[in-house]
Parts: sequence; C-alpha cells; structure tokens
Amino acid sequence: MAEAALARSALYIPGDQPDKLAKAFDRGADEVIVDLEDAVSPSGKDAARQAVRVWLHDLPNLDVGVWIRINSGDLRTLDVQAIADAPALTGVVVAKTETAEELVDLDRLLSSLGSTIRVVPLLESAASVLRASEIAAAPRVQRLQVGEADLRADIGVTLGPDERELLYVRSAIVLAATAAGIAPPIAPVSTNFRDLDAYRESTEAMARMGFVGRACIHPAQVAIANEVFTPPQDQIASALDILDRLEAAGSGIALDAQGRMLDEAIARQARRVLALRR
Repeated sequence: MAEAALARSALYIPGDQPDKLAKAFDRGADEVIVDLEDAVSPSGKDAARQAVRVWLHDLPNLDVGVWIRINSGDLRTLDVQAIADAPALTGVVVAKTETAEELVDLDRLLSSLGSTIRVVPLLESAASVLRASEIAAAPRVQRLQVGEADLRADIGVTLGPDERELLYVRSAIVLAATAAGIAPPIAPVSTNFRDLDAYRESTEAMARMGFVGRACIHPAQVAIANEVFTPPQDQIASALDILDRLEAAGSGIALDAQGRMLDEAIARQARRVLALRR
C-alpha cells in the first residue's frame, strides 16, 4: 500500500499581509502555513484572524496543503472557531504545544465544530520535547515539528556551524514520530535565509537524519527544500521494482535485482521514497 504524499516544503506566510497571502501558492511549496501567531502583533490578532477566515473560504480546490498556525492560550479557541469549517483547510499547527492533554482538548473542540482536520504540534520547549512520544500519540496528530528558536532560548543553546548542539532533539523527534506511527517530521526553519549554501547543507544533514521535508520562512528556501527531498529517478525506479517484486512474491521470499532478500523494512523505505516523488 502506498503512503500518502509527504510535504517536501512548507512555506510560512504571515496572516496579516494580504499581498503575501495572494501569492502563497506561487512559490512552489507543497504546503503553506499561514501564521496567526508570532508573525502577527498582539493588536492585530483579531483582524488577521478574520482576514485569514475570508481568505480560506475563497480558496479553490488545491493540490497544496493549507495549514494555519494558531495561537496558544485563550486565543487558541478563537482561532479554531474562526477557521475550522473552511473546506480548503488541511489542519492547524498548534503553537507552543506542551502536553498531550492540550491536544485532547483541541480534539474535543474540533469535534464539537464538526471538523475532521488534522493537527501538527509545534514543540518549542524542553518539556514538550521530553513529552514528544505522548504528544505524537495524541488525537489527530499528522506529524511533529520543532520550533527551534524558542527551544534554543529555553535551554540556552547557541548553534555552531554544524548545528550538532540540537542533534539529540532532532533525533528524538524522528524517533517519537516513528514510534507513534505518524508521518515523519519536517525539519525546522532556518532564519538565515540569505546564506542558501548553509541552508542546503543543513537541509541535507536533516534529510539523512530521517526528516522528509523542511519548513521555510522565505520563498528562496522552497526550491532548495524541494530539491533535497525529491528522490532521484533511479531511487524511484528501484522503489517501484522492490514493491513489484514483493507483491509478485506474495507471502514468499522476494529478491531484488542484485539477489538480496527483500522484507517489510525495505518495503517501508520504498514507500517513503514514492511518497516524496512529484
């Protein structure tokens, strides 16, 4: 069975900037994340929420995932009530998620509104990272994301050139997602959008760690994320061949073109490759 398509790139769009919302789908990202949280000033929250609601309801059918990053605290309910009924909405990115219980409450709210949308918890503190397994298993969770800027401030980390200071966090998120049986995580944003060579290098490193896409804060980052996470044609051909051989073998033993034994673990890797092709 093929996996659902995975997002190679997710571009953040400020929710209070109509000109950027109008161009949201012109940048080539597989998903957009419209931000009602950090990108919007406290005094502009109400206006941004209503503007995004109108924008959502005016959207046509799209092949691009549409997510809204909602606020924490008392504003979370207001955000959800404003947008949950939008047909084009894929789900909500839940800023500053701390516990699985928050997501249980959010699930109740969404159910009361008749909404079937998915949620992506954004882990931005040491406590939330240490609870990643519980959060990943909460209702409606599609995948996990890490908000590394807030996390670095919380734990007092200063990144070096190879970003090894956050290797534990990044691996922990990949492991938690896999253990919970949800989609693999997409990698955190890089605020240094001018050094695209460094962005490519760090993106490639996170691809090797098990991330399958990356959140972007600037359109220039989207093409790099798409390129890094798009499997080359030879990998796609190999994945198709593997799955064909396993299907033909049924419950018997299957071998690849080099005579090596194939099993379900290799099949899972092949399905992931196919979920990233475009």
